[in-house]
Amino acid sequence: MASIHRVVVLAVDGVYPFELGIPSRVFGSADGRYEVLTCSVDGRPVRTNSDFSITVEHGPEVLRTADTVILPPFGAVVMTRDVLQTAVQALASVTPGTRLVSICTGALVLAEAGLLDGRRATTHWMGADPFRARFPQVALDPDVLFIDDGDVLTSAGAASGLDVCLHLIRKDHGSEVANQVARMCVVPPWRDGGQAQYIQHPVPEAPAGGTATARQWALENLHEPMTLTDLAEHSRMSLRTFARRFTEEVGMSPGRWLIQQRVERARHLLETTDQPVDDIAGQVGFAGGTSLREHLHAAIGVSPLAYRRTFRGALSR
Repeated sequence: MASIHRVVVLAVDGVYPFELGIPSRVFGSADGRYEVLTCSVDGRPVRTNSDFSITVEHGPEVLRTADTVILPPFGAVVMTRDVLQTAVQALASVTPGTRLVSICTGALVLAEAGLLDGRRATTHWMGADPFRARFPQVALDPDVLFIDDGDVLTSAGAASGLDVCLHLIRKDHGSEVANQVARMCVVPPWRDGGQAQYIQHPVPEAPAGGTATARQWALENLHEPMTLTDLAEHSRMSLRTFARRFTEEVGMSPGRWLIQQRVERARHLLETTDQPVDDIAGQVGFAGGTSLREHLHAAIGVSPLAYRRTFRGALSR
């Protein structure tokens, strides 16, 4: 059995309690595959952004033992360079090559340390302008939920921390394990990192007027060919209205969403069955094995057979 992956969460003064607890809740639901430790920059209690402080069991020395380090967000109390530098100094003990992840304003610590220079990164959309002014060398994209840049991942506000943690489990152990964790946490198993942060998108007043019915029908019939016209008819909307409403609700076009769902279903079948690639392609609605290979490679950079080999061990365990 593979060794347990250690996740260390660095709590900085002003930390948001909700996001601080996300790594433990998500990774802790992965059947013992991860160990989650929380530390502070000096081993002392940490003030939160709420009306209480927390006591942590570890100081910065555990950072050097981490396989993944996560930086949850914090409030205005640490927006000064001196306090950021304290966090950066603690981060200096991290072993080179360790995976680094930020949630929301946690990206400020990575940027202050120079670890985002020349990289694409994201943070909460409300902090985009001051972030750009302070760190012009970072290619900031505040319109996405998270960005995976290999050994450094950044995510937007609050719930996007759930998305990036589930994304990491999916990378490490495959979609079957990630989906199980999502069910345990009662959250959506997959939201694409490129999905919009829903900036200034109002909540629809009447759910019956939305596109949920069409999406549910599509998920139940992925094996069938379907067009934008088919989806619009199931929502009883014109093509133009449906396309606009769909993008507002989901954060991406209907065509992109449909491909994403078909790729996701194919990944599940590759992990949990021995069916030939061509058969799987037909079950998820692709024209053939070649089409599945192209879309899977575009999504995660590997072929179906390579993907199956990668996660067969995790499935067996």
